Amino acid sequence: MDWHIDTKCIQEGWKPGEGEPRVLPVYQSTTFKYSSAGTLGDLFDLKIGGDFYTRLSNPTTNAVENKIAALEGGIGALMTSAGQAASMLSVCNIARSGDHIISAVAIYGGTFNLFHKTLRELGIDVTFIQPGATDAEIEAAFRPNTKLLFGETLSNPSLQVLDIEQYARIAHAHGVPLIVDNTFPTPINCRPFEFGADIVVHSTSKYLDGHATALGGVIVDSGHFDWQAHASRYPGLTTPDETYHGIVYTEQFGKAAYITKCRTHLMRDMGVAPSPQNAFLLSQGMDTLHLRMERHCFNAQKVAEFLSQDERVTWVNYPGLPGDKNYELAQKYMPHGTCGVISFGVRGGREAASRFMESLKLAAIVIHVADLRTCVLHPASTTHRQLSDQQLSEAGVTPDLIRFSVGIEHIDDIIGDIRQALDTL
Repeated sequence: MDWHIDTKCIQEGWKPGEGEPRVLPVYQSTTFKYSSAGTLGDLFDLKIGGDFYTRLSNPTTNAVENKIAALEGGIGALMTSAGQAASMLSVCNIARSGDHIISAVAIYGGTFNLFHKTLRELGIDVTFIQPGATDAEIEAAFRPNTKLLFGETLSNPSLQVLDIEQYARIAHAHGVPLIVDNTFPTPINCRPFEFGADIVVHSTSKYLDGHATALGGVIVDSGHFDWQAHASRYPGLTTPDETYHGIVYTEQFGKAAYITKCRTHLMRDMGVAPSPQNAFLLSQGMDTLHLRMERHCFNAQKVAEFLSQDERVTWVNYPGLPGDKNYELAQKYMPHGTCGVISFGVRGGREAASRFMESLKLAAIVIHVADLRTCVLHPASTTHRQLSDQQLSEAGVTPDLIRFSVGIEHIDDIIGDIRQALDTL
C-alpha cells in the first residue's frame, strides 16, 4: 500500500509474521549460524542475500534501513555508526585519490573539515561554492575529474536552503550525482529525491532519533542515477571487483549498484557499522518523527516571531519567517515547515551571546542539536571552531551567531526562558 509518510514512520521496516514480536526486536549478536559451508561461501560471494556478520548486516539494522529508505522514497539504505561516517562513505564510494568533488561551503563544521582536510589528505580535492551560487559559478567549479556535487538541504547552522533542482540539473548535465544531507528538515519536511537529488545522507543522531540517545548515520540511494551511462567516470561500479571474483555492481545489482557497493566494499573494509541497540533506539524515535517535527516547527515559528520583535535581538535567521532571504526557497522545498533550529544574534555581539546562553534555565548548552529538548550553542567557538575567520564568513557563521534548537516543550515556557535570559543583557 502507498501509505502516507506519517503511517510509514510507524508501519515500515519491521514486518512481523505470525507469532513474531509486534515491536522490532534487538538481534544483539555479532554472527549468525549456518549449517552449510557452501551457503556461507555464497553469502561471501554476494550470490545470495542473508545475515552472517553484523558489520555487514543485522536483522534489527536491516529493518531500520528499510524504514528510512521508505521514508525518503529510496530503493535502499545503509546505516553507519555516525553521521560523519555516512558522509565519508557516500563520497568515497565513487571518488578516489586523484578525483575532485564540489560542495556547498555552508555545511556542518565536521563535514567541512572532513572534506577540507581528511579527503584532501586521501587525495580527493574539493572546491567549495556558496549554496546560492549562480549557474555559471557552479559550472565554473567543475573539472574533468569531478565525481559529485554535495550540499545540505538546510545548512547547519546558517539555515540556508539549497536550490535542489538547480544543483541536480547542473550535476546531471555534467554526468555526476547530487548528494544532499537532509538531516535538519528530515523526509517529513523535505523530499530531495522528488527534486532530482540522487543520494541522501543523514546524521540520524538528530531529529530521526529525536532523543539524543544514539549516534548514527545513514545513506539512502534513490536508484535514479544511471552509473552505466557514465561508466568511464565510475569504474568502481562498472568494472570487475576482483575482491568479489570479478562481479560488476551495475550488472549484478542494477539500480542498487551504489548502495550495494557501499555496504559490501566500504562497510566491509572500514567497519563503521552501527550497533543493533542503537538501530533499535533509532527505530523507536522514528515512530514519532512526524508528530515531533510538527511540534518542533510550530514552536520554532513562534520563537522566531518573538525574537524578530525584540529590540535586544539584532538579527534572526529562520526560513519560515516571511522576508527571510530563504523564505521563497523554503516554501518550494519545505512548504510544511523547515525544522526547529533558529540562528540569531543579540546586541553586544559575542560576549553578550555567551551571557545570554549562560542565563538560560530551560535550554541547555550542549554540543548537540535537533532533539526534543531545547538546546543552544555558539558554533563559532565549538562545532565550527576549526574554521578560519574567512571560512566562517563563507559558511555563514558569524562570531555572534547563536544556534537555538527549539524543542517540543510548551511554547510559553520556551519563550519565557528566552525572555528572562534577554533581560540579563
